[in-house]
Amino acid sequence: MSAPFLTGQLLLAMPGIGDPRFEKAVVAVCMHDERGALGIGIGRIAPRLGFHALLEQFDIEPGEAPDAPVHLGGPVDPQRGFVLHSPDWGGQDTVDVAGRYALTNTIDVLKAIAEGQGPSRWLAALGYAGWGEGQLDEELTRHGWFSCAATDALLFDEPVDRRWSSAFMSAGVDPRLLSASAGQA
Repeated sequence: MSAPFLTGQLLLAMPGIGDPRFEKAVVAVCMHDERGALGIGIGRIAPRLGFHALLEQFDIEPGEAPDAPVHLGGPVDPQRGFVLHSPDWGGQDTVDVAGRYALTNTIDVLKAIAEGQGPSRWLAALGYAGWGEGQLDEELTRHGWFSCAATDALLFDEPVDRRWSSAFMSAGVDPRLLSASAGQA
């Protein structure tokens, strides 16, 4: 594989990526190996859908859970839910993501959050971004994606509408200077 494994990193869509679903996308990479990659989009929220409404769909009382926005995790399987969270909580089928954050897609994390027993930091998302064998690696060789460190501040603190530009800035790149077209040398 030519590109480094990106598990635990953020992928930022470059201007002019060519797919409107990923325009200014911020994707937390949860798995990337020789078989492919899976990430959760954290750069857009689902309109008119809060966490309490999501809990209601599972007959879970919101309890102590804030009515946080639900993110558009990606175009694949958009009815499937995920919780990206701090690694201080683990439940059924929780996946550790390079020791930086964790991913759970089972109902136990929703119940734990509502009961005030869940992870200290979290965000909910519907759907995911997925790449087949070698697909992301090939996209990384073109003018498509930029990777940077996934910090707690970018994942959980930065306002959604500023994550893309803030992530570039955290890597020392001024996104205002990016071009939608690639040059030739």
